[in-house]
Amino acid sequence: MTIGLFFKKVIKAVLPYGLLKLFRYYKSQKLLSYCPICKKTGNFKRFGVRPRPNAQCPHCGSVERHRLLWIFLQKHTDIFKKDNKKILHVAAEPFLAEKLTKIYGENYLTADLFNPRAMVKMDITDIQYSNNTFDVIICNHVLEHVIDDAKAIREFCRVLKSTGWAILLVPIKQSLEKTYEDYSITTEAGRLEAFGQGDHVRYYGRDYVDRLKSGGFKVRITGTNELAKEKEIKKMKLSKENIYYCHK
Repeated sequence: MTIGLFFKKVIKAVLPYGLLKLFRYYKSQKLLSYCPICKKTGNFKRFGVRPRPNAQCPHCGSVERHRLLWIFLQKHTDIFKKDNKKILHVAAEPFLAEKLTKIYGENYLTADLFNPRAMVKMDITDIQYSNNTFDVIICNHVLEHVIDDAKAIREFCRVLKSTGWAILLVPIKQSLEKTYEDYSITTEAGRLEAFGQGDHVRYYGRDYVDRLKSGGFKVRITGTNELAKEKEIKKMKLSKENIYYCHK
């Protein structure tokens, strides 16, 4: 008999039934994950093309990167305080879109090339808005789908106000020093094998920040460990990645 099993038997034998139930409930609550977006606890679900365990909140549907972004926005921006900011949100995350629509109304614009629920249809390599239009741009996990991502980054920089900021996140393979691209790979199966998903056209490497700078941005990088303590990272199931805060 292992020591762990021995102590379990002792606890079961010594504790009254009511206290035993309370102990089991407390233990089960410690094992539950917490979502900072909807502020609910639960057993997070598997999610992804290659399913990740404990990834998706069963209540609001957020995944690891969404929860990390939410914490960053709360701690390092004033986006949740109502003012006259004009916001462009590409491929908008539903939980964030709902919140920002209530705050900003017609000053909040969602855009997508394919999603009919977006407010405007937009090709981010050819944005049909004037220079210096937006105070905030949010575009997460989109650039890896775009062949000419350099042009898209330049377009974001062009339409962003000089006093504005943008968050442009992509999946990054930290083992890669340089971004891996091969435009001869055109099939879904080939891209799944090469880039981890059938509709991705590259694997970004650690040089992603250089690509943002080449597009005209200055970049401030914030890591997960700067946003939450290790026990909070585990409890909220946050992704271990960087937030790239871009400005002119």
